Amino acid sequence: MTQTKEEWKVFKNVFSEFSLRSLFKLQTEGHFEELVSPIMIGKEANVFSAITKEGDTIIVKIYRLENCNFNKMYQYIRADPRFAKLKRQKRDIVFAWTQREYKNLMVAREAINVPTPITFKNNILVMEMIGDPAPMLKDCRPDDAEDFLKQVLETVQLLKEKGLVHGDLSEFNILNENEKPVFIDFSQSTLTKTPNAKDLYDRDLENLKRFFSKLIKKDRIEEIFKEFF
Repeated sequence: MTQTKEEWKVFKNVFSEFSLRSLFKLQTEGHFEELVSPIMIGKEANVFSAITKEGDTIIVKIYRLENCNFNKMYQYIRADPRFAKLKRQKRDIVFAWTQREYKNLMVAREAINVPTPITFKNNILVMEMIGDPAPMLKDCRPDDAEDFLKQVLETVQLLKEKGLVHGDLSEFNILNENEKPVFIDFSQSTLTKTPNAKDLYDRDLENLKRFFSKLIKKDRIEEIFKEFF
C-alpha cells in the first residue's frame, strides 16, 4: 500500500512540507510505492530506502531546504560552467545541487561503478541501491587493503579520464561492496575543466592517503601511488 502525505508527517523533523509534496509527486509518478526506513539522517541530507512497485529497493536522498550550508554549496557550484547562470537564492541553490549530483552520476556511471540515478525532483534524488545496502568503507575495512586501494586509484583515474573529479572522496563516500569500491555522494563533483578541479583532486588523493595509512605502511602507500600517478 502506498503512503500518504499524512503518513509521512510522522517524520516531521525530517521532511519539510515542501519535501512532502515533492515526495508525494514522485510517488504518484510511479518511481516508488513507499519509503521503508531511514539509512542516514544528516544535517544537510536524509537518505531513505524505498520500495518500488516491482518489489525492488531503491534510495531516496532528500536535501534539507532549511539546514543546508547554502554559502558552501554556492561556492562549489558557481565554478561549474553547467550552472553559470545560477542565482544566489537558497531554494534554487539546493535544487541545482540536487540536479548537479544527478548529472554527475550520469557521467560517472559511463566509466565506473556508481549508484544508477533514476530521477530527481527539486531537492530529492532517486537512485539505485548498492547492496543491501553495501557498507561504507569506514565501517567495513577491506580484507586486502593494498588491492582495494589499487582499485580505488584506478577508479579515480577512470573518472578523471571521463572528465570528472569526485571532490569529496573519503572513507564515508566509498562503499565496500564485496571487496569492490563503489563511489557515492557526487554532489561536490566537478568537471576537470573547472578552476577548482585540481585542488579538489589533490584533496581526494590526500584523503585516501590519510585513511589507508591506518591499514598500510606509509612507504608502501607511496609506492602504490607511484604506480598510478
